[in-house]
Amino acid sequence: MPKVLKILTLPAESLRRKSEVIGEDRITAKEFEELCADLEETMIKKEGVGLAAPQIGKNVRLIVVNTKHGPILLFNPKIVQKSWQKEWGEEGCLSVPLIFGDVKRHKKITCVFCNRAGAKDKIKASGFLSRVIQHEIDHLDGILFIDKAKNLKKIDENNDEIGKLEN
Repeated sequence: MPKVLKILTLPAESLRRKSEVIGEDRITAKEFEELCADLEETMIKKEGVGLAAPQIGKNVRLIVVNTKHGPILLFNPKIVQKSWQKEWGEEGCLSVPLIFGDVKRHKKITCVFCNRAGAKDKIKASGFLSRVIQHEIDHLDGILFIDKAKNLKKIDENNDEIGKLEN
């Protein structure tokens, strides 16, 4: 039965650490079965649109993103193609609670990764899904959205803005 894990928040060290590549022979190993299920369950129960392993204290290159067809796990994701066009959009993060800001991201990307079966796979994403994948891959490199954001603001539990932050 999958567990909902604690999501680390700033200033947790693992959020700023570059994550290790997962050997293709390890992807299908038993050690990742529970981690994958827990990562997915945590993202869903915490109402996230994506979650990276470092956010739960595991510095391995694994993310889960929620798509219109349901969650997908991406092992060792790498963006191999980016559109020239970028767009600004508001982002938040489960590891930086109650803070939001505008981040400029590529409108379209192509990402290669290994799927849960250990096979090479590819996803072409645009719009919101593109933004989510870029945000989660940043986590694997120890980068948080606040490092790239403009117009940072803090909100309270009722989603009311309580102040602008310097950045």
